[in-house]
This record gives sequence, structure tokens and C-alpha cells, in this order.
Amino acid sequence: MDYKASDKLLDLQYFGEFGGVNPSISDSSTYTFISAKTMSDTFEGNTEGCYLYSRHSTPSNLYLGEALAALEGTESANVYASGMGAITSVIMQLCSAGDHIVSSRTIYGGTYAFLKNFVKKFNVNTSFVDITSVNAVANAITPATKIIYCEAVSNPLLEIADIKALAALAKKHNIPLVVDNTFSPLSILPAKLGANIVIHSLTKFINGTSDTVAGVVCGTADFCTSLKDVNNGAAMLFGSTLDSYRAASILKNMRTLHIRIKKHSENALYLSQNFEKDGLRVVYPGLKSHPSHEKMNNQMVAEYGYGGIMTLDIGSLENANKLMELMQERNLGYLAVSLGFYKTLFSAPGTSTSSEIPMEEQEQMGLSNGLIRLSIGLDNDIDRTYKMMKKCMVDLGILK
Repeated sequence: MDYKASDKLLDLQYFGEFGGVNPSISDSSTYTFISAKTMSDTFEGNTEGCYLYSRHSTPSNLYLGEALAALEGTESANVYASGMGAITSVIMQLCSAGDHIVSSRTIYGGTYAFLKNFVKKFNVNTSFVDITSVNAVANAITPATKIIYCEAVSNPLLEIADIKALAALAKKHNIPLVVDNTFSPLSILPAKLGANIVIHSLTKFINGTSDTVAGVVCGTADFCTSLKDVNNGAAMLFGSTLDSYRAASILKNMRTLHIRIKKHSENALYLSQNFEKDGLRVVYPGLKSHPSHEKMNNQMVAEYGYGGIMTLDIGSLENANKLMELMQERNLGYLAVSLGFYKTLFSAPGTSTSSEIPMEEQEQMGLSNGLIRLSIGLDNDIDRTYKMMKKCMVDLGILK
């Protein structure tokens, strides 16, 4: 792929108002005007470089939005106070009463709950399908369908969406393809593969320090502007505004994203290969045993690897809990939800991040009780980590 996202990010330079190498943080909720007419024009969206009220926009948020648009190669990007703030704004902007959504069956639990339960109150219905089958997606589309929604790498089963094929299908039916790329920044560039809208929970890999909750929508300038319309923009009216200090913090952390993603991927590949050799049931897109390994190869940016997320299935929730508790006790990481931290994070998604999905549906999609999702950290000596993790499994009788 010709698009070099890391170069685009590196080329961005901002100066603080006193010449600082970081842009100054806008620490105001409202902004003053010399002219009353300028205020009126700004409220109507007819002025450039003027700010009215921080729920509308701030310089700090615009800087971050420009960097995220450069990351995904889109015209524009809007930032939000959470990933769910971004997701819900997009869905409610695109859908009206009587509309229909085709979604991947394996998605983040909060997104699933929103599509399964909440939008029904507005007579919006969702069909959940196996996103790895383009035919299943095509068969689910109806005249009322307004969105195809998926995750580039699904949470938590790590299914891989064929974004090019889905984009072609969406274009054929004149509906947008919306892709959540939270698990695979830099590794996959959905917009360059044909997706219309790209979403991230910035909380995860992009920020990388587990101290901030935020989200982003990347898309065309027209769509991003529509989300901020004072009369009918979902983002504007829902009020999911990102704090300027958090925006500035994320922008600084983005400068190391290319380094971090490479190391996350390198470590996850090493652990997954070795645990598979040990006879464990491992799912990781970098393994040849992964059913979509070649699909991942065909659409990924190779230098950033297969991502930092892997799963282990050790048979039962009891075993999973014992292992996670012991790994935490031995300082291998944290028994915690979320991902993208410098330390490894592990959780049993069936009882945590995917708990909104009913048990019978978890079973249908292959989400077993013994599944552990691991967000692999930035450990310098990954062989040491592997041996320590294996020792935990031996001590618990999971491995001999």
C-alpha cells in the first residue's frame, strides 16, 4: 500500500502560541469575540479559525482530529469523549425510524448492546451476521439497510473482515461501510481499502497509556461537518465532547504509535507461536492456523504486524480465572479490561467486555467460557515473559 500513515503523522508540526514544540492547550469552555457579527457567523458555521463554545470545537480537539485523519487517510476526523460516543453518534446520524443495519455478530459488547437493544426504541433493527462471509452480509441487506458495520479485527474472537469485498458490496447498494479499527491502527487502513467511515476507541492502542477515555470518527469533510451541525448533528446534540487536556495528551502519545504497534505485534506473535507449539488453543491472525490468516496478509501493512491481541482457550472459566489471578500475582500484567497498555492486560470476555451478549449467542459464535483475551504489552524480553506465563500454566496443571 502506497499510503504511509506514519510519515503523514511525522509531517504534522504544530507550534504553541509562544513557540512551544507542542501546541498550547485550549483551557476555555467559551470564547470571546471583538465583533458581534463574527459571533453570529461562527455560530452558523461561516467562519474559519474562530471558536464559540468548547462543545462545538476547540483548537486542541482540532489538532488531534487532523492527526487522526492523517493516520487513517481521510479528509477529516471528529474526536469524542469515548469510543461509544463516536459509535453511537455515527449510527444515529445515519439512521432514522424504520431503517436497518447489517452488523458483524462479533463486536464489542457495548456496541452489540446498543444495536441489539437501544436502537430498537427508535424502530431501527439490526441483523447480526458472520462478517467473514460476504454472502451472509449480502443476503442480510434489505431496501431499508442504511449501514454495514464491522470491526476490522473483531472483539474478542479476532475474526478478520474482508474490507475490500465489503466496501464493494456497500458501494453496490449505495450504503456506507463503517469500520471500527480499534484493534488494528496502522496495521490495517480501512479507508484506503474502501471503507466510508472509520471509528476508533482512542482509549486503547492509539493513546496507549490507559489514562484516557476517548473516541474518533474519521471520514469525509461533509460527514464530519454534518455530525457537528448545531441543528441536527448527532455529535453536537449528544454532547460527547472530548476534554482539551485529554486531546493534547493523546496527540503527544500518537507520536510513538508506530514504535508501540510494532512491539505489541512482535511480542504477540512470539507468544502465540510458542503457546500453539505447547498445544494450547490459540487464536492470533499471525498464525497460519487462523482461518483468515491469508486475508489478513492481503490487507495489512506488513511492517506493523498482526496486532497486539491474542486469545487462549483453556477450557473453563475456573481455569481462566485462576490463570489470570496467578499471572497478575507474578507481575505479568493486570486482570483488567481494555487494551493497548504498556503492560499486558487479560480478561475473560464472556464475563466482562462481551457480557452484554446473551450466553446462548456467545456459544453460537464460539465465545467459550475458557477464553482469555490478552492485550500483549511492550515487554523487552518476550522470551522471559513466555517462560513465566508457561510456568503459571504448569503450576496450575494447564500445561505439563
